[in-house]
Amino acid sequence: MTMTAMDLVAEAKQHITEIDIEEAKQAIATDLILDVREPAEYAAGCLPGAINIPRGVLEFKITSHPEFQYKQDSKIIVYCQSGGRSALATEVLNKLGYKNAVSLKGGYKAWLENGLHVSKPESA
Repeated sequence: MTMTAMDLVAEAKQHITEIDIEEAKQAIATDLILDVREPAEYAAGCLPGAINIPRGVLEFKITSHPEFQYKQDSKIIVYCQSGGRSALATEVLNKLGYKNAVSLKGGYKAWLENGLHVSKPESA
């Protein structure tokens, strides 16, 4: 049976932890924030303190990125636009040994819908 992208997301969500906006608001000041959207999406606005590593290159770049190197035990909040890519990314991070990676339910869209502060990345 062939799977769709949404089937893959649904399967990933069975193996990961998702957090809601309230939990993310509490943790954003202390946890690593990983934005897995594309660079143009990130440049348009991001969660405060977010680091951008696009989903398409995550497996290749995460272990060499200075903010994530040797931090397999750190809590990482992963988000994308609506929660699909972040679910897949969180599953991959778990497989790579990042024990405390969680996906933000609803993603950036939910963050905006709740009227929360966003930032413009310095490099944008």
